[in-house]
Amino acid sequence: MALSCEVVAVGTELLLGQIVDTNSAWMGEHLAAAGIDSHYQVKVGDNQARIEAAIRAALARSDAVICCGGLGPTQDDITREAIAAVMGVPLERDPDMVASIATFFRGRGREMAANNERQADKPVGAAFIPQTMGTAPGLICPVDGKVIYAVPGVPHEMEDMLERAVIPDLRRRSGETAVIRSRVLRTWGLAESTLAEKVAHRFDRLEGIIGAPTIAFLASGPAGIKVRVTVKAADAATADRALDEEEAELRAVLGDVVFGVDDDTMESVVGTLLRKRGLTLGVAESLTGGLIGARLTEVPGASEWFRGSIVSYASDVKYTLLGVPDGPVVSASAAEAMALGAMRALGADVGLAVTGVAGPTEQDGMPVGTVFGAVHLDGTTSTHELHLPGDRERVRWYSTISLLDALRKRLLADAPG
Repeated sequence: MALSCEVVAVGTELLLGQIVDTNSAWMGEHLAAAGIDSHYQVKVGDNQARIEAAIRAALARSDAVICCGGLGPTQDDITREAIAAVMGVPLERDPDMVASIATFFRGRGREMAANNERQADKPVGAAFIPQTMGTAPGLICPVDGKVIYAVPGVPHEMEDMLERAVIPDLRRRSGETAVIRSRVLRTWGLAESTLAEKVAHRFDRLEGIIGAPTIAFLASGPAGIKVRVTVKAADAATADRALDEEEAELRAVLGDVVFGVDDDTMESVVGTLLRKRGLTLGVAESLTGGLIGARLTEVPGASEWFRGSIVSYASDVKYTLLGVPDGPVVSASAAEAMALGAMRALGADVGLAVTGVAGPTEQDGMPVGTVFGAVHLDGTTSTHELHLPGDRERVRWYSTISLLDALRKRLLADAPG
């Protein structure tokens, strides 16, 4: 049968933003990979009544709950107490577990504090998930035909218990061998609403079909908009075939707005295209202040195709180093001259340049967000005028990916054959 599992992350520090809840994301990814449906994730502070309420609500919706955190030895670690209250049973202290925790401390040349004995408490009827990395054992707690798991909040301890005990137990309970797989199409150049309109027919066609892929949009700022396709299937090969088919359908509609898949970045895609053609790239940057070069050098092996970036922030640097003619430096002609100048100065095959007004005030009558870029490739230069929204930081980041995208499209359009 299909099994659903919720995650309840425990810790006031999560609510205060002192710690980012990466554990829930990790668990969601690995539950999906195991074919376990997970429709809700909740964060709750270190308050027993509220933890109990969160667990009860989760059990009302789902077949299983994973409580993450609150298994330490201190007074604010009260996940065990909350689970026992939900189960309607007392806690019992296991002497063998006390001895095991004490052995862990002795093995590190330390004496166990008395409050560590609390970690040997478990609700009556529950079973321990033994520790292999720390002191707090996990718990498997049956309740009214469902199950509550408790795992530590320390990431490597949580990951070990989930892979070693929780997911195998969930799969045993479900009796299924399904997998849930996702594929993310990375896009740039269209608003989320426009993307949704373009693929609306796919939503309509897939709606109500059991086992059909689902589509979701994830706005990711200067990384673009992600179109996530998710499918649940009997095995990985079947899931991958369904994802291949849906990806082909979406690419047919969206065209070159899709620049990559999954972990692809705009800069890694540009690098791949340059490498395939045996071309090198030189960059001249003004308002981006080196962001383009920084992103390109994040790609492993960038030295094969990236010659460098000249941060020509001052106007006189544009004139003397890049050969920009006297006149306004925020213009299409200035960007074109900068691209050619970067090629010459850096000995590159391809030139990319950007200049503009990042703010906070306008320049030479140009409003904030006015950006000019140029790409010189195969003897011709294309210029691009952009009008970008946002503050200084966003204008710089959006300029960076927009001009890399312009280069990507030129490399695709001008590719031989």
